[in-house]
Amino acid sequence: MSTLLTALATAAPVSAGWAMHVLWLRHRLRTARRDPLTGLRTREGFTHRATALLRDERAVVVLADVDHFKQINDRYGHAAGDALLKATAQRLAHYVGTDGVVGRLGGDEFAAVVIDRNGTAADLLAVLHGVLARPVDGQAPNVHATVSLGWVRAADHPSDDLSRLLGRADEAMYAAKQARAGIRRAGLGRLFATVAGHRSGRCGGGRIDGPPVGMAA
Repeated sequence: MSTLLTALATAAPVSAGWAMHVLWLRHRLRTARRDPLTGLRTREGFTHRATALLRDERAVVVLADVDHFKQINDRYGHAAGDALLKATAQRLAHYVGTDGVVGRLGGDEFAAVVIDRNGTAADLLAVLHGVLARPVDGQAPNVHATVSLGWVRAADHPSDDLSRLLGRADEAMYAAKQARAGIRRAGLGRLFATVAGHRSGRCGGGRIDGPPVGMAA
């Protein structure tokens, strides 16, 4: 009996140490998949969750990009730019909710996958576009930023993977950013039904079979 107790006493610290190591590894993995500035998922973490969500035929892929972000950084400083990125991240995360996922792909570019349960993605994204243009609390009053959005329904391109859908959303977003004209809906921003051109070096050569919709300020 004493031998058994001795063995258990010897094994206990080893087991406890291994358990702590496993918890540490899990923490490191979660941290690695989170952007330190915004708290959103990084590209890797976003891709993992977004790919799973695309199994739902109601999934919508969204790409968001802060307009003239470099000029804001240059004129008002990086602290102002960081505050803007954090506010944009919080607003996107609030819109997406727990059923979807949002991530920071890098710089001032964000991506999301949402489940459009009621078929109202166009209207909800238009409202979101207005929310993203609101002043940031504590920000200098003359700092005004908007965010351009592009989006695509996964069901419209059932053979596309996440990368190709992001490419389509990216082209729609870039067209919206550049066009500055289109069909206007009162209080809902500008809606564009035509993609003009291809964003060189951003879309991985993805083609366009249909007209994704984008928005711009």
